[in-house]
Amino acid sequence: MNISYKHLLPQDFSPHSRVWIYQANRRFTLAEVLEAEKILEQFTGQWQAHGAPVKGFATVMFGQFVLLVADESATTVSGCSTDSSVRVIKDMEKQFSLSLFDRQLLAFVVKDNIQLLPLSQLKYAVENRFITGNTLYFNNTVSTKQELEDNWIIPVSESWLSGKINFNTVAPQH
Repeated sequence: MNISYKHLLPQDFSPHSRVWIYQANRRFTLAEVLEAEKILEQFTGQWQAHGAPVKGFATVMFGQFVLLVADESATTVSGCSTDSSVRVIKDMEKQFSLSLFDRQLLAFVVKDNIQLLPLSQLKYAVENRFITGNTLYFNNTVSTKQELEDNWIIPVSESWLSGKINFNTVAPQH
């Protein structure tokens, strides 16, 4: 699986641009990606904060994640403009019959595919070596473009999950 994505991000956005990542509970179909891209392009084209245009970018990444970026170097995103983006995401949930707000669902790269795992099953997955400290994890907690570029897809051992699981105590397989 090719996980390079930095070249897909807008190069003219500040590294401090705000980022929101919404992970779907299933992959979008190609037709859904095309429709979602239209919706996102229309939204970012008219996104405003207190009447001023927000320099925004949105896309579907890897068929699994809705990425929204706001370059606040010109216009700061306000509560109302954030609420309008959340409304668009909620409308997409209804339109495509999927969930984009399940923060208990984790995404990993396993055997060259994105695999979703409920947080409650993480310990079991580690104990059975489905997930190791080197498994790539989609760290959807990133909040700036710079963090997105540097820390979105990282080994589990470098993520906040490493505090939940001690990879050194996992019993070796016999």
